[in-house]
Amino acid sequence: MSAPAYLDWNATAPLRPEAAAAIAEALTHTGNPSSVHHAGRDAKRLLERARMQIAERVGAVPSEVTFVSGGTEANHLALRGLPERRLIVSAIEHESVLAAAADATTLPVSRDGVADLEALERLLAADERPALVSLMLANNETGAIQPITEAAAIAHRHGALLHCDAIQGFGKISLNFSKMGVDLMSLSGHKIGGPMGVGALVVAADRTLLPVQTGGGQERGRRAGTENLPGIVGFGAAACLADPDDGRIAALRDRAERRLLALAPDAHIHAVNVSRLPNTICISMPGVAAATQVMALDLAGVMVSAGSACSSGKVKRSHVLDAMAAAAPLAESAIRISVGWGTTEADIDRLVDAWGALYGRAGRRAA
Repeated sequence: MSAPAYLDWNATAPLRPEAAAAIAEALTHTGNPSSVHHAGRDAKRLLERARMQIAERVGAVPSEVTFVSGGTEANHLALRGLPERRLIVSAIEHESVLAAAADATTLPVSRDGVADLEALERLLAADERPALVSLMLANNETGAIQPITEAAAIAHRHGALLHCDAIQGFGKISLNFSKMGVDLMSLSGHKIGGPMGVGALVVAADRTLLPVQTGGGQERGRRAGTENLPGIVGFGAAACLADPDDGRIAALRDRAERRLLALAPDAHIHAVNVSRLPNTICISMPGVAAATQVMALDLAGVMVSAGSACSSGKVKRSHVLDAMAAAAPLAESAIRISVGWGTTEADIDRLVDAWGALYGRAGRRAA
């Protein structure tokens, strides 16, 4: 039997061989980057090299890059490190942002899942208190790309700051921290082929951020705790390979969409009318619950997700699709298919065959 088709790259990408090799080499170093002796200085050199690699990839300067344990911590640090500011958070943000900003004002989105900039203008104009706006670069479920540069300009015009969760966009589309005009930007290692358990928050040089985790002076006082040197080195190695799609990934996605819709004309692809990540499909199979689809496809050797994969294995109705005012039958039957650099045409064939077979069985039951 052929190998399973892994089509859940938005949950995590496979570890790059180059990152694995860099991690293995870093594990041979004993020093703590905060130590002043030779071993410590050697570890510090590896740490700063990775910081430079990531900064160069995202259009920042190394001193703006703060290493953390992953995307969730990066989002929490961004949103809780500026306690004097009221929060405005888009309705489609990742759960880690929503949890960190439980008292935030919600920024609505269109039916295609794009932030409403006119609403942002109104929210900022209605309250003169300093604000922090959080808007992701691209949605992890639908792939819808957000108008970050425009949102940052609106925020700054009202004296507000803008945090961008760029975790899903990094490595899939072009981004440049300085040109985007954002003040804070979250990144994660395992979404680009680095290891799990490492991420970064990029903070503009002229912004002061209070630490959430205290007890040491690491990371310029922004994040206490001994740095995860092997993970950071692997993150840096993966960042060097994080190139936006050259067209092959988008072609695979488009091919999959055409074939799925040919099998099921009543299926619905979400956010299809706006710019999306080149690797992401959010599709509803009417009448078949998302959990049923995920399990049936897994049994057929195809791995996909229902919504975000960061909910401890739970399959629940998507808050993203609810924010987009998707009809309940569509929201409850939506799955996410995401491809990556290792995806092949054979993987797409396997997806189409398995999804088509499930659709056929569901149709016969309905009849």
